[in-house]
Amino acid sequence: MTARRILWRWVIPVAGAGMALVLLFALYRNLDLARLVAALAAADARWLIALAATILLEQFIRGFKWRQILFDLKPISSGRLFGAILAGYGAATLVPLGISPLVRSWLVARMEQLRVASVLVTAAIERFIDGIIFALIAGLVAVVGQVPSVEGNLRTGLAVAGALALALFAALLWVLFRSRDTLARSDARISQFIDRIVAKGGAWLEGLRAAIGDGIVWPRSQVRQAAIILASVAMKAVSATHFLWAGLSVGVVLGAFDYIFLMVFAGFAMVVSRFIRVPGGFVIGSAFALKLLGVPDEQALVMIVFNHVMSITLVVGIGLVVLWQSGLDIRKATGTRGSLDARA
Repeated sequence: MTARRILWRWVIPVAGAGMALVLLFALYRNLDLARLVAALAAADARWLIALAATILLEQFIRGFKWRQILFDLKPISSGRLFGAILAGYGAATLVPLGISPLVRSWLVARMEQLRVASVLVTAAIERFIDGIIFALIAGLVAVVGQVPSVEGNLRTGLAVAGALALALFAALLWVLFRSRDTLARSDARISQFIDRIVAKGGAWLEGLRAAIGDGIVWPRSQVRQAAIILASVAMKAVSATHFLWAGLSVGVVLGAFDYIFLMVFAGFAMVVSRFIRVPGGFVIGSAFALKLLGVPDEQALVMIVFNHVMSITLVVGIGLVVLWQSGLDIRKATGTRGSLDARA
């Protein structure tokens, strides 16, 4: 293993984990353990059931949204896509290299006799749409939401981050659809680039350019187009309620925009943490946001634990079961042949 790979796989993640622990200690250095245990013991299980239901509902809505994007390529049930999405999250825990979209695309392609590259492109479209809606919600929070007052201008920071995210995802989506017709021309630069990859990769990459082009789809039906947007908004609305149910279980009630602020702030923290290789970005972002909102440390930590642990238990747990039932070999999903083969 080269020094560069050691640095990327071990040194940076370990240093990031150390940084995360330091940040968490700084946030909760005055934590009262007795009150923390009391809050855990007194939690109302009824609200935790609601939390579990909405965690799964969010991913089912994602499956429904993905179905609309895939529909003109091939109609696939939302339930099957829901299972593939959970399987992708399950695989990501075993191989933490961002392979969730690849694994779910591999599973769908194998089950539906589609090409992996085609399905993977539709997964990218789904993510880009999701990013645009998230950026618009972040802008809404910055403009009309009750943003906590802290040193510096948090409202401006959210507005700038939302604007940058909107520009990035909109540009990615525009470039993707702009390239659809270009891929059909052999003399185009991107076509020549892909053809060189195919030539080096061998026969198993044959048809890659056509497979990518087939995956750049948008439903012809205006009803399905609207359903994609509405489903993405619904996902964010459901996601914002996760801290509502977790808070109600320990007697914490916040304002409506506070829950949206929590979702946006934690979401940005998670993205930034992945970029700089610091684990636990969602936990750290949630902890900081709850402190800004004045939630007592003990209740805040319980809310985070319930949210995080239940997400892992449900989404990842069910996803691993789906993986096991599918007989997926992770090495095949992460290897070159399994990931880019033009045929499922």
